[in-house]
Amino acid sequence: MPSPYRLHLRLGIPPHLIQHYYSGGAREIVATALDGRVVRFPANILRPFITHEGVYGEFALEFDVNHKFIAIHRLT
Repeated sequence: MPSPYRLHLRLGIPPHLIQHYYSGGAREIVATALDGRVVRFPANILRPFITHEGVYGEFALEFDVNHKFIAIHRLT
């Protein structure tokens, strides 16, 4: 398997927006990576990082050469 590609993201999603994603109002997150690229990914991959305050922090999003999601990791 080829080594994954990585994008670094800084996310700040308050609880009411997370609620919107999980109530079916939206299925994808659109974010701007720290290098300026815009990325779209399924909201459900953030599930392990949701707290009562929402989702905040820096993350590394890994994907393969075909842009298929591999993993997401919290950096901070």
